[in-house]
Amino acid sequence: MSLWTWGFDAEEAANLKIRADLMLDLRQHIQDRGWTRVEAAALFGETQPRISNVMQGEISRFSIDKLINILARAGLRVRFEIEAKAA
Repeated sequence: MSLWTWGFDAEEAANLKIRADLMLDLRQHIQDRGWTRVEAAALFGETQPRISNVMQGEISRFSIDKLINILARAGLRVRFEIEAKAA
């Protein structure tokens, strides 16, 4: 089922997809290292409740910019790929 069917226009669906992907990568990074939310918060210069928001997938609480900044503090590089839509 596409996001479009959930009532999102194409632009909002694309934004949600990017934020979800970034958040999932950040959450996986934290889990792979076995960090607690408190440890991750200290390492990223964030509060523990903000890391809890990440871990719980609360996409609406984060902009793309904010997630990229946290990922950068985690030592991760974000790369985007742009493709033309099929005609």
